[in-house]
Amino acid sequence: MNDLELGGTTKQVAESAMSGKEYVTFSLNAENYAFDALQVQEIIELTTITKVPHLPSHLKGVINLRGTIIPVIDLKQKFSMEGAGDYRKHTCIIVTEFSGGVMGLIVDTVSDIMNIAAGDISPAPDFGTKINTEFIAGMARNGEALVLLLNVDKVLTDEESIEVAKLADRLPEGQSGLKDT
Repeated sequence: MNDLELGGTTKQVAESAMSGKEYVTFSLNAENYAFDALQVQEIIELTTITKVPHLPSHLKGVINLRGTIIPVIDLKQKFSMEGAGDYRKHTCIIVTEFSGGVMGLIVDTVSDIMNIAAGDISPAPDFGTKINTEFIAGMARNGEALVLLLNVDKVLTDEESIEVAKLADRLPEGQSGLKDT
């Protein structure tokens, strides 16, 4: 059978596999990272974050995004990177869906949407058993630079995911003191 007999299905599948998947790229300390674009709801400018007591330091608090309470995580602080909490002009929040709900991730800048074919993705490097790299979905090239593809469902530990999911439920929507973004 040829493509015409299949109604072009074989050709469409091949083109889809070659075209790859879209990723939203961003930077942390001039290093390139990316999330699956399908998990990104929106990108907003950094806004006032309401602090919530007794949270780990990388869980910055919550924002009220059009009536929805969203927990916010500082990715540099989560990854123990220099410059955590050092927010600049282009610092923004990527609002993502993950297995536990919705969360905002503070990043230095959002760069682009990149289309990466599955064949262009290398597996995460193996640093041994003492270093957890399961949050790295793979690595890809962007020109001369490497882009770490992150698995948004694994950025937080299971315990942190549960805490983040509960965090949005702790505060009722429309709670006074939470400015709507």
